[in-house]
Amino acid sequence: MDNNLDSWVAQYLKNQQDVYKYIPVDKVLSLIETLRNALKENKQIFVCGNGGSASNISHFACDLGKGASDKISKRFRIISLNENIAWMTAIGNDYVYEDIFVRQLENYAQSGDILLVASVSGNSPNVVKAIEWAKTNELHTIALVGGKKGRLTEIADKVIVINSDHYGVVEDAQMTICHILCYAFIENPSLGNFL
Repeated sequence: MDNNLDSWVAQYLKNQQDVYKYIPVDKVLSLIETLRNALKENKQIFVCGNGGSASNISHFACDLGKGASDKISKRFRIISLNENIAWMTAIGNDYVYEDIFVRQLENYAQSGDILLVASVSGNSPNVVKAIEWAKTNELHTIALVGGKKGRLTEIADKVIVINSDHYGVVEDAQMTICHILCYAFIENPSLGNFL
C-alpha cells in the first residue's frame, strides 16, 4: 500500500478523533433534555438537512421514531422533512427550492414543536429559511453545523458546532451526536417513562 495513503488514512482518523474531543457534552445533554420534554409534552419533532446531512437526519428520525420509541413508555412524534420526494419536487418546481422544508412545516408545525436541522456549512438556504420560519412561529430550534458556522449559528436557539470544515468529518460527527441522542433513551429507558 502507498505510504502516502497510509498517512492520509491515519490523518483522517486523527482529525475525526480531534473533533470528538471537543463536542460539548453539556450541549448534548441539553438536547437530550429538549427531546425528553418534547416526548413528555407530546410535541412534534421535525428534522431536515441537505446531502449527507439529509441522510444523517433520515437515519436519526428512524432511530428515534422506532429504536428509541420501542424502549420507552411513549413514542416520539418525529418526521424527517427530507422523505417526501414528490412533495419536495413539487414545491421546488412550483415555488422555489429553498421553500421545500418551510412549505411542509406550514402544514404540520405548531407552536412548541421542535425543528432540528443539520448543515455542514450552516448556510444552506432551505434549512436557514426553515429555522427562520420556525422561530417566527415559536418552535424550538436546534442546529448541528460545521466549523464554518454560518447563519444557523446566529439564529437557532441551540447550536452544536463541529469544529471542522471537512464535510466527511463533520457528517460523521453529526451522526455520532444523533446516535447519542437516540441511545440516551434506548439505553436509559427511564428517561422516557412518565407516570
